[in-house]
Amino acid sequence: MTIEVTKRVNNISPSATLVLSSKAKAMQAKGIDVVNLSIGQPDFNTPEHIKAGAIKAIKEGKSDFYTAAAGIQPLRQAIADQISNDYEIHVDADQIAVTTGGKFGLYAVTQSLVNPGDEVLIPLPYWVSYGEQVKLAGGKPIFVKPQEGLKITVEDLEAKRTEKTKVLIMNTPQNPSGIIYSKDELTEIGNWAVKNNIVILTDDMYGKLIYNGHHFISLWQLSDEIRQQSILVNGMSKTYAMTGWRVGYVSGPKEFIKKLTGFLGHATGNISAVSQYAALAAVTGPQDCVAMMRNEYEKRLNTIYPLWSEIPGFKVQKPEGAFYLFPNVAEAVKNCGFASTDDFCDALLNEAHVAVVPGTAFGMDTNFRISYATSMENLLEATKRIKKFVLDHQK
Repeated sequence: MTIEVTKRVNNISPSATLVLSSKAKAMQAKGIDVVNLSIGQPDFNTPEHIKAGAIKAIKEGKSDFYTAAAGIQPLRQAIADQISNDYEIHVDADQIAVTTGGKFGLYAVTQSLVNPGDEVLIPLPYWVSYGEQVKLAGGKPIFVKPQEGLKITVEDLEAKRTEKTKVLIMNTPQNPSGIIYSKDELTEIGNWAVKNNIVILTDDMYGKLIYNGHHFISLWQLSDEIRQQSILVNGMSKTYAMTGWRVGYVSGPKEFIKKLTGFLGHATGNISAVSQYAALAAVTGPQDCVAMMRNEYEKRLNTIYPLWSEIPGFKVQKPEGAFYLFPNVAEAVKNCGFASTDDFCDALLNEAHVAVVPGTAFGMDTNFRISYATSMENLLEATKRIKKFVLDHQK
């Protein structure tokens, strides 16, 4: 007997970043010297005071039992206080629900907002899971391509809006490009969403990783009207190098969080208790670790960006945040005789042993993404290999 899965599961695509990373790791396991630039994961260990908070909770027996579905109260309050301080607004603890990573936070919000047939606007380029999560909720992802550059405008959004449009997903700093939307750009988009009764899901995961004098602003900071029509998702993974701990959170109007908590109660019960105490130590403890990691990412970016700009056929917009480069390589792909960016990236892995993620995973087949959340040694070696690969294949 063949066990049949549902149409919604058959209809989703695997996460391209995880697939590429797994392939790179499999090659490394065979002894192949692969430089893996595919995975968006800090290469730093979780800071010691965060680990100590988890160990203390274990020794005191605090991690041995279920917690409330929305998370332990001290953590919810600490997150609310952090948002209030960072965004200069007031957020209460009952506006916070702690989730099993930011990814599940986004999934939970999508499940709580999107009905079958609802349309969700997703600007290009987009993080790989947005569209798949919308499809799992029975909704229809509507991808919005910028007229130029990597930022959408109200005009771009309006061209895709229909009577079925329910949600707009915004991500700044953006994965995969690292671009930041300005206050004026976000205000215009936020006011447009309010005017058209569209809920905004704002993904602020990289909000503390900003470089070279640029400034991050969240949609939540713009006005009460925009905030009341928005759901914020964030987490500890990128800011505190806690990807393995799986701690994210959702913040929104109290009634929405109450309904979302009901969903979480049936979906996960609660996230790991020990991870919650680690997150509490992260949010309430010293923040110099965040500055140290941010400074190192900035140093890496400023070192490799000019080198990548010199690779023939590469057009690179310098990121302002996150830890990714998203070069347009259409000219290089053509000059090297490849039919597509996917083929180019596949050959890059098999021949030069550098793993990158093709832009098709993010809705832009002219580009590919690398993560510079790896050592300077790896980045310089990968840059050297990629440049040689391009020069060797040019016609």
